[in-house]
Amino acid sequence: MQFKTMFAAHVPDAEPERDGCVLETGKYKLFVRLVKNQDEALKVVKNLVETEGIESIILCPGFTHKDVAEIQDVAGENVGITVARGDSKSSKIAMEAMKKAGWW
Repeated sequence: MQFKTMFAAHVPDAEPERDGCVLETGKYKLFVRLVKNQDEALKVVKNLVETEGIESIILCPGFTHKDVAEIQDVAGENVGITVARGDSKSSKIAMEAMKKAGWW
């Protein structure tokens, strides 16, 4: 039996059908999906919960508390939600790198 989880990240030019992958071992299956916005995130989560039975979701720091609550509603109470957040210095470094890459 595998532990099934997914990681979702906001990316300005993402297309979830194209921008994703699956990594797995005998005990772990990780679905990675890049999404442009919250609507896409909700659709991806709903689909993976229903079709793959994911049990845990890891979100990039770009998801707000409101986004997380909406995702929890779609995923259901038996799916754990985690948000990957760094400390202040790490967040500033990441934001500068994203700015250089043209995210904003």
